[in-house]
Formats: sequence, C-alpha cells, structure tokens
Amino acid sequence: MGRSTTALWLVLLIVTEIGESTWSPGGAAHGLRCEKLRTSVSRPHSVTVTEFGAVGDGVTLNTLAFQNAIFYLQSFANKGGAQLFVPAGRWLTGSFSLISHLTLSLDKDAVIVGSMESFEWPIIDPLPSYGRGRELPGGRHQSLIHGHNLTDVVITGQNGTIDGQGSVWWDWFNNHTLDYTRPHLIELMYSSEVIISNLTFKNSPFWAIHPVYCSHVLVQNVTILAPPDSPNTDGIDPDSSDNVCIEDCYISTGDDLISIKSGWDEYGISFGRPSTNITIHRIAGSTKSGAGIALGSEMSGGISEVKAEGLRLSNSLHGIRIKTSPGRGGYIRNVYLSDIVMDNVEFAIRITGEYGEHPDEKYNPATLPLINKITIRDVMGSNIRVAGLLEGIQGDSFNDICLSNVLLNVTLDHSPWECSDIEGYSNLVCPESCEPLRGEALKHSAACYLAEGLRPQDSDTEQPGMMVASL
Repeated sequence: MGRSTTALWLVLLIVTEIGESTWSPGGAAHGLRCEKLRTSVSRPHSVTVTEFGAVGDGVTLNTLAFQNAIFYLQSFANKGGAQLFVPAGRWLTGSFSLISHLTLSLDKDAVIVGSMESFEWPIIDPLPSYGRGRELPGGRHQSLIHGHNLTDVVITGQNGTIDGQGSVWWDWFNNHTLDYTRPHLIELMYSSEVIISNLTFKNSPFWAIHPVYCSHVLVQNVTILAPPDSPNTDGIDPDSSDNVCIEDCYISTGDDLISIKSGWDEYGISFGRPSTNITIHRIAGSTKSGAGIALGSEMSGGISEVKAEGLRLSNSLHGIRIKTSPGRGGYIRNVYLSDIVMDNVEFAIRITGEYGEHPDEKYNPATLPLINKITIRDVMGSNIRVAGLLEGIQGDSFNDICLSNVLLNVTLDHSPWECSDIEGYSNLVCPESCEPLRGEALKHSAACYLAEGLRPQDSDTEQPGMMVASL
C-alpha cells in the first residue's frame, strides 16, 4: 500500500470512527418504510399463561397451557384483541400456534424453552416455493412459535428469552439422523402487520426468525444468539415477503445474520412471490460460517428494492454475499448497501454464481438468474483477507455492480480482488477494484442506485451514489 493510499486510509478510518460514535442500537429509525410501521399495540384484554395451568419450573411441559390460553383469547379477536403474558420462569413447551390480534408478551425474566423431544414439534407440509423441506425431501418440523394467515400479531417483551435448545437438533443434523427438516424458532406464514421486538432468541434448531409470504413486518431491538459452529442457524430470513423492516439488532450465530430469500428453483419460479421493499438499519454481530447480509441462494421468486445501512461486523467469514446458481431463475436487483464497517472478515464482498444446491433434478439449468443494479458504498474494513471474490455465471454476466468509497485494509499479499463474468463501476476503491469493475459511472448513468426510494438518478442531476466527499 503506497504512502498516499495509506494516508487516505487513515483519514477515512478517523472519519468512520467519528461517525460510529453516533451509532448505537436503539437509535431513531431513518428508513422510509420503517417509519410507517407501528412499534406498539394496546390490547384491552390480557391473561397470564399460569391461569391455564402452566408451571415455570423448566421441567413441566406447558404446550397444552399455551394452546388453551390462545384458544380462549380467540373470543377477543373482534374486541380489540388480547395479550398473553408470560411471567418470570422457565416455560418448557412444544410448538404452538398464534392467532390474529394477539400480543405474546414476555417478562424480562421469562424464558420460553423449546422441548428437546422431536415429536413435540409437529410435521407440516413443505413450503410451496421450496417444493420440499429445505434439508430433506418431504415435510418439515413446525416452528416453536408458529402462525398462518394472521393479521396484527405482536411478539415482544422486556427482553425476555425464547430458547430453542437447538443442540440436539444440531447433533441430529451433523450425524445425518434427521427424519425431517429442522424447525425455526418463529415462522409466520401468509401474515401481515407483524411486530417482533425486545426479545432475545437463543439456540434455534434452524433459522431463528422466518417470515414467509408475509407483508408489513417489523423486527426491532432483538438479540439472536447461537454458537459459532451451530449449523445453519441464520438470524432473520425474510422469504418471499414485502415491506419488511429490520433494525437495531445484535446477531451472533453460526450462519448468515440476515438472509433474504424467495423460493427455490422451479418451485420458487412457479410460486412467483418476490421479496421486495426490505429495509435494514443498524445491525451488529458476527458469524463464523455466514455473512452479515446475504441475498439468496434461494431467490427464484426475485429479490428487489433492498436497502441496508449501518452494518457493524467482526470476526466473520463474509461481509456482503450474493448467492445464486444456474437453474435458479429469478433476479436480484435494485440493492443499496451502505455505511458498513468490518473487522477481521475473510471476504468483504462475495458474489457466487455457481452456488449449487437444488431441491431435485427437475430444475432447468438453462434458467439463469439476473443480477444487476447492486450498489455498495461507504464500506470500511480492517484486517480483511480478500477484498472481493466476485464470480458470475459464464454467459450470464452480472452487471451494474457499483462500488463507491470502499476502503479495505487487505492482508492478502496478492490479488485482493478476483472477478469473473462481472461488469460494473467503481469510484474510490482501495485496493483498486478488478478490471471488470473499473468502468466509470457517468453522471447521467442509471446503473447505480440511491438510498432514497431506491430509484436511479434522473438524467439532469448528479449521481450521489457514486460521489465521495472531498477530504
């Protein structure tokens, strides 16, 4: 690294550190869509799970108590809804389902504990956009807290805890003794007006929070924890969902912190429901095997209009990752990622066009995904081994990949960028980006996107997405 580059790095590092001092979990949201989502709901009726025989000793199984309480609260659905309160204690339970117009609220010392008996997690049908269980053909285990066709649901508390006791599931996975795909901690399907906030989620058997075929979802002020070697314990996975806001979360798991999905190969193409209008703000964490933010690999229904800002990532494998494969179809486009700080990350940016993993042999390998209009700017990285490993698909170049103000302290002695079947633009990138990304984004170009509304610049205005403030 030359003297001038080193000086630039140090100046920008100071600027970034100063900027970080104003960032903190719990800060005010600045997203266009986040502000439109309610953060609290008042319920005129409330019961406590102990009124239905629950015992919080960590030993007594309380599945029936939760189910009976929720069945009782159905009578208040048209009367402003109701709240089910979980007081201090350890409340062992199997899977249970929520209803509309319900708040599930946990005391700060309450822990909902998932049973370690697999039969307490019923088998349900595979998702139609996947065609089978994600891990095995056939059905899958229902999530610990489940919902289907719901409206106006709140899962919240005073930082109470939902613990999936996932170690037994991880052992079954590693030993290849699973009979069905592992369950999530929370999965809500075909639901709208959902709030998940002010809770800690621990040791999920599989992905922790999975809104699928949902609309208007807010996940706010949650902590998600799982051991770094726990398999596929993603944090938050919006899947074929729209108008989703995720903000002010700390996530440390064995896989992607946030992964946006939309169906798998021919099943996702047929189902045809994209993930769109996804807003992410102020996420911190680490992942040994995954990425801070990932798009795909299941993206056959399409992913678009994604805005993520304020990611703080350390001790992780990937910072930003896009995953797809021949046969996926679909698209990933109109993505804007900015204000990202990484430390001790193996790959700062990685795009994989040959990820593989197909549900069966019925997919068409000639059905190629479209990846374009991806803007990544204002990225700072220290102790980064590889700046970028960007690999498209031969004959299907991923284009309009835009990098601006990306400054990485790379430890690899040679080839900090490796690119193939990629086209795009770069401005103030250090180390200098690979040749396919050295195109200059013109003032009138619509290739690179802005944060505001995720729309290309008008032809008569400058392109802030590709501009850098003078030092």
